[in-house]
Amino acid sequence: MKTKLVALSLILFAFGCNNNKDQSRTDNSHAGHMNSAESANYADSVNNGLIREDTMKSSPHRTAMATINGTHVHIEYGSPGVKNRIIWGGLVAYDKVWVTGAHKATTVQFSKPVIIGDKTIPKGIYALFTIPGQEKWTVIINSRYEQHLADEYSEKEDLVRVAVTPKENPVVQRLTYAVSSTGDHAGEISMQWEKLRIALPFKTVE
Repeated sequence: MKTKLVALSLILFAFGCNNNKDQSRTDNSHAGHMNSAESANYADSVNNGLIREDTMKSSPHRTAMATINGTHVHIEYGSPGVKNRIIWGGLVAYDKVWVTGAHKATTVQFSKPVIIGDKTIPKGIYALFTIPGQEKWTVIINSRYEQHLADEYSEKEDLVRVAVTPKENPVVQRLTYAVSSTGDHAGEISMQWEKLRIALPFKTVE
């Protein structure tokens, strides 16, 4: 009888240890696989200095949006980190088309027509590319938004190209877009990363 009790105790102990190991695996797995909302919050925490060491290897999916004079502007993009790398002229080459984000092409959607440069852009969803330069950048609105990086980019599919001047900016560790109003019928799409900021102005159409 005593032998049976000892054997039963060993079985229960082993079962409990296995459960603890499984639970540990589950917890570690969750920590390594954030959902999109958690990833976006992580990027914001890095930018705000709440996380001092940026250890995330991936480029989380983030969104930026605002409604300007009844026109909703919605941006989706991947947000890479600086992580002690040389960005301009290093990770991001000068004078080459850049996805201006990570992974899939950065997309911008307009709920109504807008005017960018001297062109009227119909409502719809588009790819947003740039060509970074040391003194000037070119911002591109391209008709084919479903692209991987700039691998399939074609200038023939551009709707408009606008030259903008990059500005010095306080350090932003994770690439960040914003949409903001600049007047009654005007707004801008801005991108900040590392020590640089660019802005693309647009006007709403009545």
